[in-house]
Amino acid sequence: MAGAFGFKGCQKIRGPQLRNLLEAKDFILFDCDGVIWHGEKAITGAVKVVNSLIRHGKNVVFVTNNSTRPRENYVHKFYRLGFTDVMLEQIFSSSYCSALYLRDVVKVHGQVFVIGCDGLRRELQEAGIPCVEEADNPDATIYNCNLAPDVKAVLVGHDDKLTFLKLAKASCYLRDPDCLFLATDNDPWHPLSGGRILPGSGSLTAALEVASGRKATVIGKPSRFMFECISSQFRGVDPAQCLMIGDRLETDMLFGSNCGLDTMLTLTGVSQIEEAQEYRNSELTTNHSLVPDYVVDTIADFLPAFEDLEEQSN
Repeated sequence: MAGAFGFKGCQKIRGPQLRNLLEAKDFILFDCDGVIWHGEKAITGAVKVVNSLIRHGKNVVFVTNNSTRPRENYVHKFYRLGFTDVMLEQIFSSSYCSALYLRDVVKVHGQVFVIGCDGLRRELQEAGIPCVEEADNPDATIYNCNLAPDVKAVLVGHDDKLTFLKLAKASCYLRDPDCLFLATDNDPWHPLSGGRILPGSGSLTAALEVASGRKATVIGKPSRFMFECISSQFRGVDPAQCLMIGDRLETDMLFGSNCGLDTMLTLTGVSQIEEAQEYRNSELTTNHSLVPDYVVDTIADFLPAFEDLEEQSN
């Protein structure tokens, strides 16, 4: 993989090279967790970077595999952290894109059984997609619970209230070969403070894949569908004019590669440059799709580039 300026993969970039790259791109795609913020704290410089990109006329969009909150809540979070120029239309979450997929692509007719948080359900409901209501007694089991009729899809997202009964029900629905099996994303885990981790949607999906003997269709990164959602809602999206910035090689960098975008790894999240270099040096060519074109320590490295641009315009 080589970037637009002929660099080899994993090229550390800053200063004039970074300014030239930003000038060449019309669309800047950001992951959120680990790139823009950590939990409830914006990464140093991120607010100024995003606001400066928007002020310089760049199309800034946010692509996140986090399915736990609806887009409306993301707008509130951006605003709360100081990103006051971010609009609803700029946010593409795996929950929102899953709703679009069910409504516009497969045009599901029937109910959807959801393993996920309330935010995922809200996105589906806003798209007019009926979800199976959970109304089991506390002592219900798979032997005596009610199974909903007309379930045409099972959708798996992050669910911090996952129960064995939910998993068993989903397995039953998926015995119908006409029932779709979808996953918001396949992220295996997420980092927490103190070295702890949180199992991701991918781990829940894997359990259901084993139980059902089926493979899920993944909607979020690294699937191309999220980019197709962006292309359908913004005019003139040219992959060659896009830059994908993320912190995870197996999702963000692979997503960019799958969609024909230049990619940039920021080292404020999950993946580090040593892992990227291992993929770059691997004899397996499939691993090369996980290698970023460019690497920055943090997106705050963008700030000198904006200062140069403003000096040129004065």
